[in-house]
Amino acid sequence: MMKDARLSFMLLFLFFLAGCNEQAFTKINPHQSFVASVNILEPSILFYDGTEEIAKWEFDKAYTGASLIKKDRILLYGHQLDEADLYELSSGRKIQTIKTGIGTTNAYYDEEQEKIYLTNSKTNSIYSYDDQGKMLKELKLRNYPMSMTSYDGKLYVVNYKDTILSVIDMDTFVVEAEWEIEKSSNGIIIIPEEGVAWVGGHGEGSKSNQAIDVYNLQSGELQSEINVSLMPVGFSRNDDTIFVVNHGSNELFAFNLQGDRLWNIEVGANPFVVTTYKNYQVVAGYDDHKLYFIEDKKIQKAIETNQGPFQLLVREVVK
Repeated sequence: MMKDARLSFMLLFLFFLAGCNEQAFTKINPHQSFVASVNILEPSILFYDGTEEIAKWEFDKAYTGASLIKKDRILLYGHQLDEADLYELSSGRKIQTIKTGIGTTNAYYDEEQEKIYLTNSKTNSIYSYDDQGKMLKELKLRNYPMSMTSYDGKLYVVNYKDTILSVIDMDTFVVEAEWEIEKSSNGIIIIPEEGVAWVGGHGEGSKSNQAIDVYNLQSGELQSEINVSLMPVGFSRNDDTIFVVNHGSNELFAFNLQGDRLWNIEVGANPFVVTTYKNYQVVAGYDDHKLYFIEDKKIQKAIETNQGPFQLLVREVVK
């Protein structure tokens, strides 16, 4: 009995030590605004307040994307990983691991539903989770679901290796409509004032995409096209201006809500993403490993980040 007690104590002690040795990163103050660069060639997240670095989280797992959950958590996933990890910003610690299976292509958090959505290219499914990471439902979609956005109780999912965009009722979690789209479509933004969705993409084979397709939200029909440069894949909005990054031509375009071009500039090397942070438009150059801060149609500052910045996360805290 004494040996059994000592063994139990030692196992408990080792478990406690393992918990203590769990890597903790720099804490992020809950009142701290930031734009964060998610880098995939050197798996890491670098946090910036404006152009000043405030924290660097470097990982030993091949994460390929992240999603900000309820302002104080970040969900990290990888296409070749069979699990996703939920980190708390205010403590810098991992608080949950979610078994996902290999093939996760994207993560999206809907604030109104308070649910996390993960798409998977191996199962061609989308999975819903509560904000604590508990899986709720699985729904089969088309080939290689990836880009996602939501509006008015509906989730819009672009199936990258298919010619279908899936419209999902978020309450019932069933596909209520399918739109015909171009294959290799990537990137989507909803413009409620115009009753449309803009969809970008790479193009297929030797034919590079040079337009944004505009779809009617009610009918799902192609309504018009907006001419851009090469491969519009990243969208962001600030008030009445829509920003579009073209990663095939290294350009940032600005449009009004009707799709009229306002201006465009050359920026970055192979950029995939643009976001708005404070007074800036921020573009990540994937190949030159830089973040570009743009204001008044000009690059105001370029800063080095870790290799392969692929995604940008923004948290703006009202003080």
